[in-house]
Amino acid sequence: MNDFPARKLRIGTRSSPMALAQVEHVSALLRKIEPDLDIEVMPVTTEADKWQGDLAQLGGKGLFVKEIDQMLQRGQVDMAVHCIKDVPGDVPMPRGLVFAAYLERDDVRDVLLFPEGSDRQTLDDLPSGATVATSAVRRKAQINKVRPDLNVVRVRGAVGSRVEKLDGTRKIETKLDAMILATSGLERLGLSHRARQVFTLDEMLTAVGAGALGLECRKDDESVAGLLQQLNHERTMTEITAERVMLHGLRGHCNSPIAGHCITEPDGQLSLRGMVFSRDGSKFVHAHFWGESLNDPAVLGSRVCAELLRQGGRDIIEGIPH
Repeated sequence: MNDFPARKLRIGTRSSPMALAQVEHVSALLRKIEPDLDIEVMPVTTEADKWQGDLAQLGGKGLFVKEIDQMLQRGQVDMAVHCIKDVPGDVPMPRGLVFAAYLERDDVRDVLLFPEGSDRQTLDDLPSGATVATSAVRRKAQINKVRPDLNVVRVRGAVGSRVEKLDGTRKIETKLDAMILATSGLERLGLSHRARQVFTLDEMLTAVGAGALGLECRKDDESVAGLLQQLNHERTMTEITAERVMLHGLRGHCNSPIAGHCITEPDGQLSLRGMVFSRDGSKFVHAHFWGESLNDPAVLGSRVCAELLRQGGRDIIEGIPH
């Protein structure tokens, strides 16, 4: 039985501008299904949002989703919108919760930005010793692999404030020469014009779940689950399944530079690439398999994981403090 639109739908979300923009997007899609839907957005500033240090010291980037998941479990909200790349891969789903839908994935590629007014265009334009900012160990490892002469520093915070730090309009200790961000994040905030070099997936393999939003609810709330399932993008769900099975098998923590990306080839075959790096990019393992006759995303994720472990991926992950 569908309780909508008679029932109010309470959406739990982080309070960052990006998260609120994502909820607005989801709300608009839901109102196409139920035009009279009464939506209440309930923003939370999570512990991870308040913390400016290394997330590993707090317990990992899973903290971005943990507090909202607890609200969902307690019945304070009815659904949550999560960036799948922030959902931990080394722990099971919280009890009683389920991803009822994944929206069609955005552009997953990473981009290089330069300060406002700079005429530099690519990574090659940076002189030796230049400072590049990123929030991800995965990006740092891949930059170090090709340009070990660059100084890669960690800069966190909302995307808008990171761009201000790059431009020098927001105070920061180190002057930044460049910054790496996700294409999808810039697009959601209307900052696409700032992108200079767009990295190919060969140059910068993306995070597991990059560019995808998951709509989460309680398993036993059938009316919310039924509403959300109408927004599910089947292909994205299949590809995310392959990536997350790989990540889960690797038991990667938030400090593990793990990259993984699955696509559906024109002939319908799934293709999954996975990589594990040491923090400085000096050691890495890489695997790439296709779905073949079964074309089962979980089987494919397990195969790529097994190959990465066979090549020594576990030793690399265990060697990184967390």
